[in-house]
Amino acid sequence: MATIDMKKTLVKGYPLRPAKGTMVSTAGSMRIHTKIKSGVTLVIGGGRSGKSSYAQDYALGVCDGTQSRAYIATAEPIDEEMKARIAAHQKDRSDRFITIEEPLDLAKAIQDLPPSVEVCIVDCLTVWLGNLLYHKGIPEKRFPEEDALYEVLKHPPCEILLITNETGLGLIPADAESRSFRDLSGWMNQDLAEISTNVILMVAGLPLALKGKIL
Repeated sequence: MATIDMKKTLVKGYPLRPAKGTMVSTAGSMRIHTKIKSGVTLVIGGGRSGKSSYAQDYALGVCDGTQSRAYIATAEPIDEEMKARIAAHQKDRSDRFITIEEPLDLAKAIQDLPPSVEVCIVDCLTVWLGNLLYHKGIPEKRFPEEDALYEVLKHPPCEILLITNETGLGLIPADAESRSFRDLSGWMNQDLAEISTNVILMVAGLPLALKGKIL
């Protein structure tokens, strides 16, 4: 009779969750892996609140092997600071994820994920929104790329973890473009929260479930 393997290792000092769907025989000679159920989790918080680390630790804990984890990175290397940030994220991920760089068409990037992928992290949605603003200007309501993403997320091909920033808790921005970005971010985050099964707020590295459950 097969039993769940509860053996834990450490990732960044935290216990690694046993891989979902991984079964080990009583003799320890058989390992059967089943695909993780698809769903969407929104991880939201301020800058340096621990969003990316939380999502990465989860992905590393629930499935085995690089080919089962994807990381869709939305940042564009437009200046030296952004190049440095991208390099730091790449170093942190190392070779533990399939990395897909897509600054604009997230819907297609998710749809085209390899069939081996069980968990996909999208990091991050507010950077993606900034890219759309940079390339297309301020929309009348919202970008068509947002609607395309929402449609894909209603029937995701795998488990999706969306990283986004809460931009509405600080001072009112001084210029009209920045205010538009804040407003568009807030509306986007509301739409994403409605679609998501879980919404997790990160504060000082600590997760709080606003909707659903903590992963």
